[in-house]
Amino acid sequence: MLKNNSDNGLIMTVNLLGVVIAYGMLGISLWLSTDVPLSTKGFWAISVMMLTLSLVNFVKYRFDERMAEDRIQRIEDARNEKLLEDYVGENR
Repeated sequence: MLKNNSDNGLIMTVNLLGVVIAYGMLGISLWLSTDVPLSTKGFWAISVMMLTLSLVNFVKYRFDERMAEDRIQRIEDARNEKLLEDYVGENR
């Protein structure tokens, strides 16, 4: 189980590095493009930030939904196990 956490940490670190590089490249691209007016650059930057916020929220809500489903499944499994134990215990 500990290995799974370190794998998740590595994957998150690689993804974070990719996001930082992508934002850096976008910033450099916007900074160096002289043909685009500043207002358009600002609009693009705001759009990218809002898209990022939306994606983070989407992933968070999907993760929360999956955790809730897993929790419900574990409760049902425990209830079924308890019913089986009670049934076997009564028939002995």
